[in-house]
Amino acid sequence: MNVAVTMFSGGRGAAGIARGMLGTPGVGLSLVVNGYDNGLSTGALRRYLPGMLGPSDFRKNLLLHLDPADPAQAAAAAVLEQRLPGGTTPAGLTAVIEAIAARRGPFAALPEAAREAVTADLRVFARRLAAYPHGLDLADCALGNLVFAGAYLRLGRDFNAAVDACARTFGSPVRLLNVTNGENAFLAALRRDGSLLADEADIVAPQGPGVITDLFLLREPLGARRRAELEALPPAWTREVLGRERAEVTPSPRALEAIRDADLIVYGPGTPHSSLLPSYLTPGVADAVARSRAAAKVFVVNTRSDHDIRGLSAPDLVDRTLAYLGDPRNGRRLVTHVLSHRTSAPDAPAVPHGVLDRGEWAGARWVTADLEHPADPKHPGRPGLHHPERTAEALLAIRDEAALARAQ
Repeated sequence: MNVAVTMFSGGRGAAGIARGMLGTPGVGLSLVVNGYDNGLSTGALRRYLPGMLGPSDFRKNLLLHLDPADPAQAAAAAVLEQRLPGGTTPAGLTAVIEAIAARRGPFAALPEAAREAVTADLRVFARRLAAYPHGLDLADCALGNLVFAGAYLRLGRDFNAAVDACARTFGSPVRLLNVTNGENAFLAALRRDGSLLADEADIVAPQGPGVITDLFLLREPLGARRRAELEALPPAWTREVLGRERAEVTPSPRALEAIRDADLIVYGPGTPHSSLLPSYLTPGVADAVARSRAAAKVFVVNTRSDHDIRGLSAPDLVDRTLAYLGDPRNGRRLVTHVLSHRTSAPDAPAVPHGVLDRGEWAGARWVTADLEHPADPKHPGRPGLHHPERTAEALLAIRDEAALARAQ
């Protein structure tokens, strides 16, 4: 079996599914991701390097293949995940770089080629920090994000080239693709009550019961003064103003190619209003999905709700996806199947009994399966995640069935 799978993904929400696909012989996996993250230390890094997208979700996807039981891979994961402590100075960052170069501490088993690439890119960033020491607090910065930043600077501020370089450095078997050509843009949203969510960090944070109704990709981040001005306006005016400030982004040709050439397209789970729906706003994505050779285009329902989808049912989430793809009635068959966990938890997006009885929503076939990772006392965080092997198996079965029906 040789199956090309392309999945729209964020940072961790679809990680289990991705690992399940990577563990399936004959499957080639492409992940289409956006770079609009600007929370906490990632936001600080983006402010320090104007023009750079957020690397965090790309960094998280470089962990998918790394086995913590393997010393070399554990060392690579340490580079990607280690957070700099509070009070870290540029000299402190240099000390960390030298520890990597000298193979000390958690970096001791890092393979030679990765060690050379990591230290080279971190030194590029450290030189920038030495020249411009103000404007960035290194506290809680993920070391892997600084590797990305160094690659970004080294490669002439080409974000997509930095993604490719880091994927090579960490030996990723995934085809990791930014959905755009790397244009800088910032998220903002409006809720039904008219309240403004001024950035991606606001969108994914705990919030009240009002659902998000509008999502915007902006040319510039909303600073405190601009936010206050917008919050003083009636919601309809705010919506109009933000609509005039939309960023112009262009699609990555490689991402479009991965979508068109896929045998299976997966709309992965995650935080929709930050990780997924913004990707569907990219011009050309919907057309690529419509023209894809994929036999199945499957929406995977979250097994738990995120802060940004409180009050939305599973069919609501399908409708949001279709709306952001510009096909609200699914006339172009951009979603052919919906896959949800057989037994919904109380805090999962609800699946109405009528939908289950019909086995259909918006013209897409609704499929249920046992998808959730079982409770495990040794891993208390696992319930709520998709089981890697079972979910990959269910998705590939949908694809096989759809391909067979197409051939008849």
